Amino acid sequence: MLKEYIYINKVQLLKQVVTFVALSFGVFCYGQQDAQYTQYMYNTISVNPAYAGSRGHISIGALHRSQWVGLDGAPTTQTFNAHSPIGYRGVGLGLSIVNDEIGPTSETNFDIDFSYTVWTSTEGRLSFGLKASANLLDIRFLELNQYTTDPTLQQDIDNRLSPNIGAGVYYHTNKFYVGLSVPRFLETTHFQGSNLSTAKEQMNLYLITGYVWDLNEFLKFKPALLTKVVQGAPLQVDLSANFMLNDKFILGAAYRWDAAFSGMAGFNVSNKFLIGIAYDKETTELGNTAFNDGSFEVIFRYDFISTKNNLKSPRFF
Repeated sequence: MLKEYIYINKVQLLKQVVTFVALSFGVFCYGQQDAQYTQYMYNTISVNPAYAGSRGHISIGALHRSQWVGLDGAPTTQTFNAHSPIGYRGVGLGLSIVNDEIGPTSETNFDIDFSYTVWTSTEGRLSFGLKASANLLDIRFLELNQYTTDPTLQQDIDNRLSPNIGAGVYYHTNKFYVGLSVPRFLETTHFQGSNLSTAKEQMNLYLITGYVWDLNEFLKFKPALLTKVVQGAPLQVDLSANFMLNDKFILGAAYRWDAAFSGMAGFNVSNKFLIGIAYDKETTELGNTAFNDGSFEVIFRYDFISTKNNLKSPRFF
């Protein structure tokens, strides 16, 4: 009995040590990435300020993503954006709010986007964009399972506000688009000095592109690509293929390199209103656990199209 008691206590102690080391690593060095989207083709304004006003009218959108459903503390993301061309020829303005929560941390970005567009041909337009943002970061240490009495972990650290800037370029025709952007240039360190926690912004580089083929009078096909590069994280490559039937029904699939397969569906209620949903199934070891039911995403977009500029068919990007 004594040997069993000593063995059990050793196991418990080992678990506490491992947990503390993992917690300490996460607290001492907390690297940040931008939020992840499966339906990025409908949410371009969140990653590229040059997209602002490119739809030719006021456009608003909202997205919710629940990642790794079933896991405690799994990421959830909500976005809201609005953008439009304004009275000055070629100028566009936009506003984006992105709220991202992971475990005991929550991060909210407030972005203002400015773009200027020039015509490069009868159909081609090249846009240059600037993004000004404010980042609000909270870390709630009291929500953690704590195995130490360190005083730093006995209080929450919240409302840390930091400014940032970003830029992007975006080229599009009626069928093709390509964009390159860095939403945030400044690699700001939020917590330092006597604080136990260090949270540092990482610069994310995005490349996004796609093309629309008219297969026949009723069917359109659009392959798309998003690539995200950030220091300290694996290269992210998202490949997707969507079909649109009768300018109403959208069905597609996507693959995130070494990470997930996705299914997507959308419905154009009208030329103005789009509803889209997506589901991701992880291909990593995390996806094989009984506690991970995949990731879900839903998006809504509404375009204020005036009667005189009414579109014959909805934009596919």
